[in-house]
Amino acid sequence: MSLLEVRDLVVGYGPHPVLHGVSFEVEEGELCVLLGLNGAGKTTTVSTIAGLLRPQSGQVLLDGASLGRRSPSARVRHGVSLCPEGRRVFPRLTVRQNLRLGAWSRRRSPRTVRQQLDLVYDYFPRLVEREDQLAGTLSGGEQQMLAVGRALMSRPRLMLIDEASLGLSPTLARTVWEVTSQIKADGTTVLMVEQNAGVLPFADRALIMEKGTLLHTAVGSAIHDVNLREAYLGA
Repeated sequence: MSLLEVRDLVVGYGPHPVLHGVSFEVEEGELCVLLGLNGAGKTTTVSTIAGLLRPQSGQVLLDGASLGRRSPSARVRHGVSLCPEGRRVFPRLTVRQNLRLGAWSRRRSPRTVRQQLDLVYDYFPRLVEREDQLAGTLSGGEQQMLAVGRALMSRPRLMLIDEASLGLSPTLARTVWEVTSQIKADGTTVLMVEQNAGVLPFADRALIMEKGTLLHTAVGSAIHDVNLREAYLGA
């Protein structure tokens, strides 16, 4: 059974739909990449999965059970976390305080919080050096590390990452992708939204989205057999 199932999702802002019956699955233990240009509906998709938007119709299922009208906080407790587009760190709080806020749903288990904090610092040693620094004074790359780390603090089964490479240099983008691949290898399923096709070598599943619909799905070796870059760029 798939960990995540999205069935016939129709989502819009007011009367105007953005997603037109989107359906896909993500298997447990996969790193799935959702590729598309601006306005394709990628952020709308992950925002709906996270519970920030309500679908007009369709379903989001986790482990075969519908998330229905569960709130975003309830979805976090059920194992879904979101690293949002634009990082959205709390600039006047320290790195450590930002991370601990990500563990709010686990606050009654200090041992789990400590384990997740150690795990984040293992993935991103730079954050150890910046632990007492205000998040607003970090570089863009460091803020992205912090945003990913904060999403990990709830110990998710499914991690949604929206535009992790946006505004980063190619070297920093690759670093974030490599760490995300390690997060997946350590047992967290990842659905990553990207515009940068350079992420494809790290993906187990790739979905190409355009104007609120899925154009193409590739799994495993098919990601490399099919020229997804051409499909993605509309060539």
